[in-house]
Amino acid sequence: MKLNKKLLASGVLAATLVAGNAFGAVSSEEAAKLGASLTPVGAEKAGNGGEIPAWDGGLKQAPAGYNNDGIYLDPFASDEVKFTIDQSNVDEYADKLSAGQVAMIKKYDTYKIPVYQTRRTATYPEAIMDQTVENATTSELVAGGNGIENYQEGVPFPLPKEGVEAIWNHITRYRGGSVQRNVGQVTPTENGAYSVVKFQDEFTWRASLEDFDPAKDPNVLFYFKQAITAPARLAGNVLLVHDTLNQVAEARRAWVYNAGQRRVRRAPQVAYDGPGTAADGMRTTDNFDLFNGAPDRYNWEIVGKKEMYIPYNSYKLVDRSVSYDDIVKAGHINQDLARYELHRVWHVRATLKEGERHIYGQRDFFIDEDTWQAAVIDHYDGRGELWRVAEAHAMQFYDVQVPWYAIETLYDLLSGRYLALGLTNEENDPYTFGVSRSSRDYTPAALRRAGTR
Repeated sequence: MKLNKKLLASGVLAATLVAGNAFGAVSSEEAAKLGASLTPVGAEKAGNGGEIPAWDGGLKQAPAGYNNDGIYLDPFASDEVKFTIDQSNVDEYADKLSAGQVAMIKKYDTYKIPVYQTRRTATYPEAIMDQTVENATTSELVAGGNGIENYQEGVPFPLPKEGVEAIWNHITRYRGGSVQRNVGQVTPTENGAYSVVKFQDEFTWRASLEDFDPAKDPNVLFYFKQAITAPARLAGNVLLVHDTLNQVAEARRAWVYNAGQRRVRRAPQVAYDGPGTAADGMRTTDNFDLFNGAPDRYNWEIVGKKEMYIPYNSYKLVDRSVSYDDIVKAGHINQDLARYELHRVWHVRATLKEGERHIYGQRDFFIDEDTWQAAVIDHYDGRGELWRVAEAHAMQFYDVQVPWYAIETLYDLLSGRYLALGLTNEENDPYTFGVSRSSRDYTPAALRRAGTR
């Protein structure tokens, strides 16, 4: 899994990264904490003496009955709700919730937070954790924090000192190397009516390409292709993205194939607050995966670490006996199917830089310490008013040792609408990890083939 250590020191990228001083790597003495008092990715190994247990290596074994088919069974199906946070007691627990979660509870008497036993299931493949330990003393931020050098794969900054380092950990986190998934997206009306847009997504990280050559495309981070498969009016449209590691030096490359016009065109709006694909205005491009893309429009601050009730081990939301009608409700998803646990999170605040433009003036990120995945993000408008609340219902893909999302949600407190992305309950072949891909699969010429109706 290791990449050439000279990957980011060669070719065009080296020339573009020299602007600004590099910073981020820690001393070998600090890095020695990884695997000792800290997990290999930088979380506290110890529990809190109460609800949060010590990390014991995570969930690596599939439950009985799992057929290695991407249809994930709940290893904790017998767990019962310990207590529920709702309008009757939300003030008692507000210090362990985000402002957005509190606002959702106060807005909807049906929005509640069922709290379960905390299970620290997160883990990554051993090679990824080993590489993360090495990254601690080599990975450095450059270009004002908008790029990384001397980074291979895994978590670049397991001991973050800057807010932007924690955000890069989320952006670059391991998601299986090369994966194909079939998922649904819904944007219900205020009364809960919805239709499903279906996608076939592919993510392939650079090191997972069959013909990967670090000298040919040194600034690429991963390749992403998204084909719409339903409804019929949108089917055949395809988005292709080459995500760059330094998007300020070299902007994200994106193309769209329009099946109706049968033509491929560049898509420069696939970044920042450009509209999300088939999202009915309910998310921006950088809301995908809770946050993605260049961090350059914001100032990033680590507010601190805290204990917080976040969605976790959300296997009920992928249960094949549960239909989309069971999940999608007016105002929010069916919270009876959600599972929340107490975990430690990094609180990182993003504030829009003076002179920059984005529809979100501030974002408060709450990032799970065990995975570096954003768990909750509160979004504020340009006036400083709380606007949207994102929650990622995480689960451990135990057969491949990948923490990821069962579904991600984005709630609009003003309109009463929301978006839910990643639904798999009614999809065939929901997840296939380890797919074989080469660079020719991610060229603009490949879009027409992918978009054939």
